Amino acid sequence: MIRLAAMSSVMPDWTIDETIAGLKKHGFTGYEPRVEWKHKAGIEAELSSAARREARKKFEDAGLSICCVATGQRFAMEDAAERQQNTEALKKYVDLAGDLGAKCVRVFGGKLGKGELAGIVRYVAAAIRPALDLAKARGVTVCIETHDDWCRAAQVRAVAEELDHPAFGILWDIMHTQRFLERPAESFAVLGGRVRHMHVHDGRYSADGLKLDTVALCEGIIDHAEPIKLLKKSGFDGFVSVEVIHKVGEGGAADAVLKNYGEGLKRLVG
Repeated sequence: MIRLAAMSSVMPDWTIDETIAGLKKHGFTGYEPRVEWKHKAGIEAELSSAARREARKKFEDAGLSICCVATGQRFAMEDAAERQQNTEALKKYVDLAGDLGAKCVRVFGGKLGKGELAGIVRYVAAAIRPALDLAKARGVTVCIETHDDWCRAAQVRAVAEELDHPAFGILWDIMHTQRFLERPAESFAVLGGRVRHMHVHDGRYSADGLKLDTVALCEGIIDHAEPIKLLKKSGFDGFVSVEVIHKVGEGGAADAVLKNYGEGLKRLVG
């Protein structure tokens, strides 16, 4: 079953109560906190156990789920000490997700270090692996996103194959694979049953084709219909999450974004 969620970057200036009201108003059932960006809802690794329980209860009492903890942790840098530091941070976010009832934690590959991709894949996987048994125990899946230097489906599939762990999956950001000229069917053929979460946002190129700006759903060139059709056909049971980024203090368009994407995605999900 495909359900609709939105990331806190859509509404960075909303409290938890305002977020719940806005999501319910527009038919969303999931919430994805983008940690490390100090959004007003306040869901971060530093939350006390009591605050985590309170946040989870508020969402669940409203019939909503915290579906994914979106981190900015990266693992493709050459510095092994930095990778280790991010591994320890990932463990904290896995625990946060477990306490909140979130099924996924998002990570990035990040900017590629020097050397052949096959070797980089191995050390990215090695840095993520120490968090996966904890993730399995907490009922959480760590998901690498098709993003930054890892936008091509084969790259993130290679990390998944290297890890071969039930608590590791893929977050398919459909804009980024299409930016790299993969058709949705091509991406899905590679990612297949490893997809555990999806990010959506529409975009339109500048006249020279050198810049892609986020726009309202159906005003851009990103194909949303085919990826959602592929997910439905595969029996996907998870969330399609809207990722439209507003900075703190610039989130005044949140309600309009939720309305636009909520109405459009509900038509596609059916």
